[in-house]
Amino acid sequence: METMLSNIYEEKEVLLKILKEFRERNSKVIDELGKKDIKRVLILATGSSMNAAQTTKYFLEDILDCFIEIKEPFNFYNYEKIDNDLDLVIAITQSGKSSSTIEALKYIKENSKIKTLTITSDNESPVIEYSDLILNLNFGIEKVGFVTKGFSATILNIFLLGIFLGESRTSFSKEKFESYLKELEKIINYIPKVIEISENYFEENKETLKATDRFIAIGYGGALGIAKEFETKFTETVRCPSQGFELEAYMHGPYLEANKNHIIFYLENNGKLKNRMKNLREYMDSYVKKSILIGLNNGDINISLEEKFDEHLVLLLLVVPIQLMSYKIATFKGIDLGIRIFNDFDKVLKSKI
Repeated sequence: METMLSNIYEEKEVLLKILKEFRERNSKVIDELGKKDIKRVLILATGSSMNAAQTTKYFLEDILDCFIEIKEPFNFYNYEKIDNDLDLVIAITQSGKSSSTIEALKYIKENSKIKTLTITSDNESPVIEYSDLILNLNFGIEKVGFVTKGFSATILNIFLLGIFLGESRTSFSKEKFESYLKELEKIINYIPKVIEISENYFEENKETLKATDRFIAIGYGGALGIAKEFETKFTETVRCPSQGFELEAYMHGPYLEANKNHIIFYLENNGKLKNRMKNLREYMDSYVKKSILIGLNNGDINISLEEKFDEHLVLLLLVVPIQLMSYKIATFKGIDLGIRIFNDFDKVLKSKI
């Protein structure tokens, strides 16, 4: 039976398949977009799809030398005007049934000539009608509502889209292109080890995690997307107050609520703000119940790597403890994630078609 946990365990196999088949499956997208001078991109996404966009934004901007803006589709089509200087609109909806994303694409189609690309796992979904190009996530349909492998698959596909477009536009050398792909393969192959490290840590700290009623995650750069995915997953599964913050934003007010009932997770991907993160952790440590560092070559959940990887690509590893933790802590607290709640929500609110 498919469960949230079984989907996490499948991530290595799923991501290796995506990596191996990406060029062949997406040659049309690569060929068409590779010819365009893409400088301004709008990404429309909500929920975990938006978190994946935030995770990959800075990597795409760096290697494609473009400007990317991310917006919630509901506010966009209800309140905002279309910027006709955009070169591309990317819509991300794993199910392809997000009504707000569909309406936003419809709004663009009816009022502009901007090229649209939809990233989805279902080529038969309603969103396809309003899309010029389709990038299928190539992992099947995730039937469990608390998406995990689909989130990781979305991140990987966007990374690969950037890498292959960079190659087709000669943004970087063949050697650099191949090094990115080899790096991703090494990162994906390390997922089972990260699962093992994380599960051992959670079991050792089970009682502390179970007794906590306020969780916070802090990240910087692309890790902000992982912090926001933490917020999404914990809200969905653990169902107690949980928030993800950008590093500096946490220092401008939110820290004032800290107390001994809080656990703070620090997502450290060894980027340029590493020392800033270290200073915050050291200061806050005595004011909260527990500080947990999820980091590379250091930390409580220590993902020890022999090589230094790109600070963006390695986020594929940092998300794994977050996914496992949301499942484990919910289980520790006696929450049965197999029991659906609010069964009529989508039907009444029409958030999905």
